[in-house]
Amino acid sequence: MSKFSELLKEFGYFAQSARTVEAMMEQIVLHLHDTMTRYNWVGFYVVDKTDSRYLVLGPHAGSFGPHERISLDKGLCGAAASSRKAVVVNDISKDPRYLAGSELVKSEIVVPVFVKGQLFGEIDINSYFVNTFTKEDQDFVESCAAVVATYLETPR
Repeated sequence: MSKFSELLKEFGYFAQSARTVEAMMEQIVLHLHDTMTRYNWVGFYVVDKTDSRYLVLGPHAGSFGPHERISLDKGLCGAAASSRKAVVVNDISKDPRYLAGSELVKSEIVVPVFVKGQLFGEIDINSYFVNTFTKEDQDFVESCAAVVATYLETPR
């Protein structure tokens, strides 16, 4: 079983026992940050309940201070929200949409989380290495987003 498969299995268990979506997202970010060597910052942004034009920082783990609030029309997070697809940038120095969070970051992946067709938030992963995110990483992070979406769509 691959590392990705093992983690997704664990996340499925988290989803079964988590009391809140925030608790489940916290477990996901901590596990990804601790387990995936090149995932140097991992976090969720969720749609701001008071102004849906913004994302606000949710559970996160990593070694630098992230943006607390991001406009949905800015940066890679905005691009993922507007395209409704994952955004993978393996060399952020070549993408003008990147909103600098740390000089150490070299690549980033952002995957939106949709619940019943509506944007709930995004999972955002930063790496201190160029070319970190392969197609396999993208599929994996999309599966992590799907775990969160499924949790939110399941009556409790």
